[in-house]
Amino acid sequence: MFIEERIITLFKRNFHHTCTYWSVFFSFGLCIAFLGPTILDLRCQTQSTLSQITWVFFSQQFCLLIGSSIGGVFKKTLFSALAALFLSSLLISIIFAIIPLCHNVLLLAIAMAVSGLAMGIIDTIANIQLVAIYQKDSAVFLQALHFFIGFGALVSPLIADPFLSETGCRVGNMTENVTEIMHHFRNTLRNSPIVMHNVSMDHLPLAEEPEESIVSYAFWIMAMINLPVPMAVLFLMYQEQFIPCCRSTTPNLLDKDELAMENQGAEGPDTEPKDQEEGGGHGDIFSCCQNNNLRELPVSFFGIHIVGGMVLFMTDGIVGAYAGFVYTYAVSPPISLPNKTAGYLVSIFWAAITAGRLVSIPLTFRFQPVRLLLINLAGVIVTVLLLLVLNTSSIFLFVGTTLLGLFLSSIFPCMLAYTEDILDYQGCATSVLVTSAGMGEMVMQVLVGSIIQSEGSYSFLLCGMIIGCIGSILFFGLLFFHRMHRKYLTGTSVKSAMVEEHPPAAAVVDSETEQKESS
Repeated sequence: MFIEERIITLFKRNFHHTCTYWSVFFSFGLCIAFLGPTILDLRCQTQSTLSQITWVFFSQQFCLLIGSSIGGVFKKTLFSALAALFLSSLLISIIFAIIPLCHNVLLLAIAMAVSGLAMGIIDTIANIQLVAIYQKDSAVFLQALHFFIGFGALVSPLIADPFLSETGCRVGNMTENVTEIMHHFRNTLRNSPIVMHNVSMDHLPLAEEPEESIVSYAFWIMAMINLPVPMAVLFLMYQEQFIPCCRSTTPNLLDKDELAMENQGAEGPDTEPKDQEEGGGHGDIFSCCQNNNLRELPVSFFGIHIVGGMVLFMTDGIVGAYAGFVYTYAVSPPISLPNKTAGYLVSIFWAAITAGRLVSIPLTFRFQPVRLLLINLAGVIVTVLLLLVLNTSSIFLFVGTTLLGLFLSSIFPCMLAYTEDILDYQGCATSVLVTSAGMGEMVMQVLVGSIIQSEGSYSFLLCGMIIGCIGSILFFGLLFFHRMHRKYLTGTSVKSAMVEEHPPAAAVVDSETEQKESS
């Protein structure tokens, strides 16, 4: 069969857990891409300037990074992990429901920050739980998990689009005609919390018939669409008998016979070995740093964490920067696409990421994550290089955007599976990688945006080329540390075997002395 029977059996045993984590990530994807297209409507709602409203989205990205850093705290037990997922997903629905009521930019910033914190916790916990369940078989399930992010990010702009203002909105005593400008900024800012340009209200023409914003309905619909997610988590908690008032006598999702049949590599998150939790396991970054066994670990252990995190810092930085500024590049010389045509580029990019993660699911059964990583990183460099060479071709811009999305799509889940496999699922790789990826997406957007503003639109692709090359060089550094770590593990196992076969001389003398005394 194309899929191993063992993996199918393992998936059936953990079906409810897996589908719940996938649904939570679909909600996560909706939240990532939903807010960007509504930025100008929210500006009108809060009566704020464009520069003020962009800091609202920055607060969400920053708190998402914090949530990713501390999310591992809740993985110690299955109950705490599911409770954190339930509260976080429920918070997202509540925040979406109250966003239309935030008529002050500070209140909106606080709401966005809370949603970002919840999203960061979801990001870390869902990744950790799937790795804990499937371990060496986790690559394919991580690919599916991140497919749901792309799917949610692809669907969310479609939900918002019917409710976005087209003819303008009232801001104080002035009115904006944003029929053209609205499209420009909406597509420029989609999936990016950073804004390149500040537009003065004095330079905007007046509209004859301004309309009231109805974007509130989009947020309320979003809140309703997200509600089944916390309900699904709550139902899983009920099945696991974690709700005191609703405990039943029915067996848990995995009965005793099935649990006895499972090998150690397929144990669920609630049956993790005790020594793994005591050793730090997949905890948050702060608990990883406080691990008492760190002094005994080799240099390669730290190198794998640092270099692996830096690779994702670069690659996820490309994702954030490209999604945020490809529209600006497309409408600028030498391509100078029409605004409406250029607006499709971001949607095509996210559609390619979604399709790439879907295609990577069967590929993971046939190829090791390290091979997929090599192909994807090489594909990113070649694609950006061709975009630089053919920088006047509007047709290849669409082709290159599609290819870039396909190659970038599976780097994160493959890197996560690869590093966890190197460390035998005993390290803090998940928390480090998730945090590094979020930090890269946030920092690279700021860096690339400032470079484009000062050097021009052509520097957009040049930045992508430089970042991609640095990421590839770091990946070869990761391969070097992998080799070092493998030698360390081999040497450790040989030494332990020698100690067992040849006990120390002192122990031999003691045993001989005891024999003489007994005789």
